[in-house]
Amino acid sequence: MKKIALFLAALVACNVSYARDTTLMLPLADVVQMGLDSGKLDGSVSFHLSGAKAPRVQLSLGEDVSNKKTNSVGKDDETACKWAALSALMAFESKAKQQGANAVVDLHSFYQKVPRKDPADYECHAGNIVVGVALKGKYAKVSK
Repeated sequence: MKKIALFLAALVACNVSYARDTTLMLPLADVVQMGLDSGKLDGSVSFHLSGAKAPRVQLSLGEDVSNKKTNSVGKDDETACKWAALSALMAFESKAKQQGANAVVDLHSFYQKVPRKDPADYECHAGNIVVGVALKGKYAKVSK
């Protein structure tokens, strides 16, 4: 029994060493457009990445993190990343509307709680079977 346990422990250790974690930087605008086209986003909330031009904030309403993962089996990394990012944006849109916000500003990647600010792209991590996107942003009322 002890030999079986040791064998299984060694097998798990080998599999962990082959785990994939590929970092991709992809345009958020493509995800927003995909969400609008599919009806998953209604357009009532705008998204503004850190460093990108954004409307003037009239009222700040707090900040939040959305950490979403999706199964990537049968999908290429970019497609899976877009779906994970869209899930994060949907969560932001829902909560923004609850709080009376019409925008999410200073939006940036926050994978494993490490901020990564880019004016056009978000960070996605693709593994063997799971893809993950973490975004952090601030809810706001902005002038349109």
